[in-house]
Amino acid sequence: MKSTMSRLGAMMFLQFFIWGAWFVTLGTYLVNGPLQASASQVATAFLSQSVGAIVAPFLVGLIADRYFAAQRILALLHLAGAALMWGASTATSFNAFSGFVFGYMLLFMPTLALATSIAMRHMRSPEKQFPPVRVAGSIGWIVAGVLIGWLGWEQTQRLELTFKMAAIASAVLGLYALTLPHTPPLARDGNAKLGEILGLDAAMHLLKSRAYLVFFLASIAICIPLSFYYNFTNPFLNDVGVRGAAGLQSLGQVSEVLLMLAMPFLFVRLGVKVMLAVGMGAWVLRYVMFAFGDADAGFSLLVIGIVLHGICYDFFFVTGQIYTDAHAGQKFRSSAQGFITLATYGVGMLIGTFLSGAVVEYYTTDAGPDWERIWLFPAGVAFVVLVAFLLLFREQRPAPSATSQH
Repeated sequence: MKSTMSRLGAMMFLQFFIWGAWFVTLGTYLVNGPLQASASQVATAFLSQSVGAIVAPFLVGLIADRYFAAQRILALLHLAGAALMWGASTATSFNAFSGFVFGYMLLFMPTLALATSIAMRHMRSPEKQFPPVRVAGSIGWIVAGVLIGWLGWEQTQRLELTFKMAAIASAVLGLYALTLPHTPPLARDGNAKLGEILGLDAAMHLLKSRAYLVFFLASIAICIPLSFYYNFTNPFLNDVGVRGAAGLQSLGQVSEVLLMLAMPFLFVRLGVKVMLAVGMGAWVLRYVMFAFGDADAGFSLLVIGIVLHGICYDFFFVTGQIYTDAHAGQKFRSSAQGFITLATYGVGMLIGTFLSGAVVEYYTTDAGPDWERIWLFPAGVAFVVLVAFLLLFREQRPAPSATSQH
């Protein structure tokens, strides 16, 4: 079993190393690299994540769960993704680049669910065994960021190499996936309805609860300011003169790892409402720190804002996964997680991606972006969501079952 856990951990390490290898610095590459993209074009490129998240349930629900072994689908998607990543590194126009990235994310986003499914299917006690395996993924993301910073690709304008690094790692994982434990299709009805595949049946079950409905709407709304962080933090840090920005951003994943391991302890003692509210409050504080931080006297504010990632992500999103799992019941457990992922990374970040690009363009002049006003905008959105959540959410206490995924 230890050998199996190590193999699954290596899978997670590569899975998130690939994502962290190019996604963090994507905005900086587009703005400062050869493509000279606008803020709206940056948002368009990041839009691929939301589209991939929306498409993922179709691919996983229609194909992987019913017809083919999960590890073989994982291998095929990563091998095809490697070719698209390499193509992105050589694209000479934004249209060509965005085509490669959109194609890649349509393949990559389903692999997140596949990797989680493979891991949990080979665990006797997922609630205890999954967190350490998932932590290996965060370590992979950290290693990618530190490596980019150490190699100095941001300062030397060689960020096209991040796509080649991701392509090579994707090919490695594609081949490695073929060696993973066999994970055959689950015994499900091949004629399942579309609503079942998308998790809509689970949604109808969950949204009967007023408390869960409030949580669900808050989850979508909080992903609007989240898009600002994913899309523009790296360009912001580089613009204000922070050296090795990608490496510095990996501190966020360090805090994520530490807090993820503490999640079962914190969840039992603080409860759902406090955990979710603290997570949303951390988003407000983070953006205020960014608004008034800089690379000189205000550098500590930037560091604090980045380190808050552990609270921002774990306290809201991981708690939300636990909360969803507890409310779904055995029948709807898997499809409920798929539905909340579609709603947050799909719908919520889709809205946020369009909005973030428009806000950055609005506050950008010939002198450059007005980062103070830009960051205060998502801080205000997160604050409104937090206040509405505190006023409307009334906690119910089903027995929690602690599982998590990125």
